[in-house]
Amino acid sequence: MPAQREMPDTLRRSPKRAQETWAKAHDAAVQEYGEGERAHRTAYAALKRTWEKIGDHWEAKSRRGPSDERAASKRRDVGRTEEGVNAKASKQHLYDVAKRMDIAGRSSMTKEELVSAIKKANRRSGARARA
Repeated sequence: MPAQREMPDTLRRSPKRAQETWAKAHDAAVQEYGEGERAHRTAYAALKRTWEKIGDHWEAKSRRGPSDERAASKRRDVGRTEEGVNAKASKQHLYDVAKRMDIAGRSSMTKEELVSAIKKANRRSGARARA
């Protein structure tokens, strides 16, 4: 099973169901497209429909669906990715995530600023976990 060898560390720290979602999509993509970047992108696209990245791991979303404008688009070259942050969630949800992550200044941030701050905090958490 190629997915077990290829699984990113953020998924290894996540619930079993998130790992299974990614692994199943990855293995199917490897059969369809071969090993490589396309298989990883496909697996992440499947994962982001039901999971969101919070810190150094993935947590289940309250509602299924695309996380950002790029995921909602049929064309993959349109828009930017939000790196696993559920940008389509409510501002309150994003504020709650920011609060859990202890992001300073969160109470005065717009929704877009919250998404950006969470992405930045996720990157820092991931870097700390790898170190």
